[in-house]
Amino acid sequence: MFDMRLLANALSMLLHPLWMTTGALVLCSRIDPFMFLDPGSQAGLIFLGLVFLMTALFPLVSTLLMRRSGLVSDLTLPTRSERIPVYIIGLLYHGMCWYLIRRITDHPVTLGIVIGAFITLLLVLLITLYWKISAHMAGIGGLIGAVVAVMVLDGGEVTLALSGLFVLAGALGTARLIVSDHTPAQVYTGTLLGFVCVFASAASGITT
Repeated sequence: MFDMRLLANALSMLLHPLWMTTGALVLCSRIDPFMFLDPGSQAGLIFLGLVFLMTALFPLVSTLLMRRSGLVSDLTLPTRSERIPVYIIGLLYHGMCWYLIRRITDHPVTLGIVIGAFITLLLVLLITLYWKISAHMAGIGGLIGAVVAVMVLDGGEVTLALSGLFVLAGALGTARLIVSDHTPAQVYTGTLLGFVCVFASAASGITT
């Protein structure tokens, strides 16, 4: 029999919030090649590598260390109390990422995406103190928000890629309901929170 939980877990890892900030910048640079740096150039790869290190790899390593020390029981962070220190670490790294990339570029959309991700994570942290909102859905909601913001600013039309992102978001939401104890309300709220925060930051060009 086909194991739906196995597929749901795989999708949750593939679309993990850790990858979303870097993914948003990559996708948006495909829509607007002048957004920050040519993603295919050496400078562009270094830029994206820096973002990946600060928003994905370093938080992942920190979480692994917290698991080894017993602060978290599992990388899936099954309880709200375990998520709080992980989110705090993520906030610190996102803040450092913004500080560093601001020395490289002053493009408002690029900086807006990173700030939007920071604001999203901050709100997820505050909400998690009282309620178990879906961080996965906040992540992919932010990714979609970034793409929509760039498309709106460039006057672009809805593309097949954007439609695909909505399908992925729906699949991820279903996966989170299967493998976690999230409710539909937590899934929907996470998606909306991520979308609004990143879209507003990127579209308005917030840089500080």
